[in-house]
Amino acid sequence: MSIRFLDGLNPLAKLAAPLPAMIVLVFVRDAATPLAFIVLAYAALLIGMRMTRLLAMLLFALPVAAVVIGFGLAVWTDAARVSHAVVVWQIGGWTLYGGALQVGFATALRLVAIIALALIAGMTTSGPDLARSLVQQLRVSYRVGYTAIAAFRFVPRFRHELELIRQAHRVRGAHGGSGPFAAIARGFGYVVPLLAGAIRHAERVALAMDARAFGAHPTRTERHPVPFRTRDAVFIVLFWAVSAALFVVF
Repeated sequence: MSIRFLDGLNPLAKLAAPLPAMIVLVFVRDAATPLAFIVLAYAALLIGMRMTRLLAMLLFALPVAAVVIGFGLAVWTDAARVSHAVVVWQIGGWTLYGGALQVGFATALRLVAIIALALIAGMTTSGPDLARSLVQQLRVSYRVGYTAIAAFRFVPRFRHELELIRQAHRVRGAHGGSGPFAAIARGFGYVVPLLAGAIRHAERVALAMDARAFGAHPTRTERHPVPFRTRDAVFIVLFWAVSAALFVVF
């Protein structure tokens, strides 16, 4: 069973820990260093969070993307700028050299490593918790933070309202047929009621915020505190230490 320690960390800790490595990886040119960070990110995700279908799909898709992007970049790499010592493939007057493959896969692995490190925070952090931590730890104005929280909460509400609109259309027999053009027509039919519901919801949220004197005071109390604990600092320091060791070794 997964330990799921990432779920208990502060969102800012999960952002700060891999951020230096992600920045340095932009300037790395070899393939071994990003590969080592991919292994590190995979280990953190597999140990630190519960396995879900989305996580499994992403962990499978990233290596596939690395192979596809690597070959694509190798094909488009200027042959005049790479080593011609190894010929991998030759068709007529076109030649794929080993140097081009090395450049292509090194670039692809850098991209995948940065994405994998970003998943440490992205897969285990909710938008509202991130906004709360920005307000509580970085002293971002609560006017900005709680506006962001309200925006995040619009998304599931829109999803629910869209499903209700679809069900209402099906009950009324407004399927519009089958095929791509019918799907586009149905989509346009959802726009007006969804927009009307969004406007009504925005008005209710604005009235609720005004009723609570939102923005009238420099600070506000927190109903859901997101503390920065000792374990968050330990996680950041350990991740930085491991990252530095990987850069030194590779």
